[in-house]
Amino acid sequence: MNNLFFLTVMALLFGSYLAWGFRSLPYERWQMFASIPIRREENGCWQGINLTYYGLLTANAYLAAVAIFIILQSAIGQSPGKSLLLVVSILAVCVPASRLIALWVEKKAHTFTAGGASFVGALIAPWLAVLFNHLPVAADSDKLPVIPFLAAMSIAYCMGEGLGRLACISYGCCYGKPIEDCSPFLRKIFSRWNFVFFGSTKKIAYAGGLEGRKVVPVQAMTAIFHITMGLILIAFFLTSHFFAVFLMGAVLTHGWRICSEFLRADYRGTSKITAYQKMSIISIIYAFVIPGLFVGETVPVPDIVLGLGAMWEPLMLVFLQTVWIILFLYTGRSGITGSVVSFHVHEDRI
Repeated sequence: MNNLFFLTVMALLFGSYLAWGFRSLPYERWQMFASIPIRREENGCWQGINLTYYGLLTANAYLAAVAIFIILQSAIGQSPGKSLLLVVSILAVCVPASRLIALWVEKKAHTFTAGGASFVGALIAPWLAVLFNHLPVAADSDKLPVIPFLAAMSIAYCMGEGLGRLACISYGCCYGKPIEDCSPFLRKIFSRWNFVFFGSTKKIAYAGGLEGRKVVPVQAMTAIFHITMGLILIAFFLTSHFFAVFLMGAVLTHGWRICSEFLRADYRGTSKITAYQKMSIISIIYAFVIPGLFVGETVPVPDIVLGLGAMWEPLMLVFLQTVWIILFLYTGRSGITGSVVSFHVHEDRI
């Protein structure tokens, strides 16, 4: 009953969040969150740095993913401190990788890629767990069970990827093909279900020239797919099906990326099969190799009440707030757009 209640609340919260995002975020109003004046010009105006909803929504997605990971790890008896150390280690590698891989593939210094970050995370996660089990910090406690750790990571990635697609809608990146460029079958489907983006500063406008045109809502499709799958995987995790969760998470998330790339119109490199699709193929093969290396692990039956209890520790709350602020400042400062800010006095209110 506790598991069902937890999953129901999650589905309602995330479903409402996605519904709001699909309806609102394609509009110009929802790209810039704030502008901070930094340098005064001779005409009295100020040059500003833009803080974007892309950064705010990305930080929200990371926060949700981290929280879900910690809840699941705590549900199988892992200490919150251990989970925090693992989260910091993963983020320290994957967050910079999201920019570096985008630079390598797309030749752009001011963009991010969730696909690249997930690929790096999938490669390092098993060996991070092995390394952790050999550190002195783990000497006086139970060893970290690797497959449940990877299963929790898979779920956290699913939820983070799903929620993070709202950031892409806000910025107008990762956009789909114009409806008229699709096959007759897809045109029939997407003539009703589509996105239309507005705003000259959205990427779909300045990079794709597709402002005001109906495009495949690939960001929404990705979000719905990942959130739905993430909830299903949580149900399997809470019934101790850790191997199934890890393999299903790897195959389905990376399989979706392989398929969804064919619906996208943004620049993904010059190859017909994109670098991100190749990374996904490697990740799927890799996922089938890993479980055979870690067998015979003893794991207690997950208890969602125990997992949720870990979230109310003061250290945990401060940590999550700190993670959100750092990620918002890292991903939310726009390097592509600029602003001009002016100030005045309301004479009638003096």
